[in-house]
Amino acid sequence: MPVLFFDPGQMTARLDLETPQEVPDGQGGATSGWTLTASLWARIEPLSTMLSEEASAETGRITHRIWLRLRSDVSAGQRLRKGGRIFRVKLVQDPDETERYLVCQCEEDAR
Repeated sequence: MPVLFFDPGQMTARLDLETPQEVPDGQGGATSGWTLTASLWARIEPLSTMLSEEASAETGRITHRIWLRLRSDVSAGQRLRKGGRIFRVKLVQDPDETERYLVCQCEEDAR
């Protein structure tokens, strides 16, 4: 696999990496929440949009490719936040297997 050229100066978006956390509610159940894991620089690339109808309301989803510096604590099921925007991490990969960058395939709900 050829080495990928990527300009790290394109990482201009400041994102918060959040991890799901369940807190016991004292009645045998749990309350789900999110814990801030790290703040990091990233590059966000919109990929596609999809409109659908749910409960007689039109909704949309936007997919993104988000580039990060390599971290061992990023995995599917986490999310990235930029202000009020939330990107759900679906897939994480090292694009050229050189352990320099991660590419996260993410979904964002359109409002």
